Amino acid sequence: QVQLVESGGGLVQAGGSLRLSCAASGSGFSIYAMGWYRQSPGKQRELVASSTSGGSTMYADSVKSRFTIPKDNAKNMVFLQMNSLQPVDTAVYFCQTYTTLSPYVYWGQGTQVTVSS
Repeated sequence: QVQLVESGGGLVQAGGSLRLSCAASGSGFSIYAMGWYRQSPGKQRELVASSTSGGSTMYADSVKSRFTIPKDNAKNMVFLQMNSLQPVDTAVYFCQTYTTLSPYVYWGQGTQVTVSS
């Protein structure tokens, strides 16, 4: 099994920044990709950003130029640097990883990000 532990959520004013962290632990696996999703009340979970082990990244259009997804492959960690936050970014943010270990996709418990206007 792979465990994901997230940290870094909280309350921030519009225009502010937050940095989320996610650490993957366990044994006997390799990571293909790590990413961040978010879910607001009444909405479907959506991809925010992802990064492959090869360094390819992708971002939702709504966060491009504001968010980045740094990664530390050696430590199996991924981060989400969120700048210029807006109230629409308020959501529970989930870390996800795609690995070589069945059931292959793992999720973190989620961390709340609240942006006040």
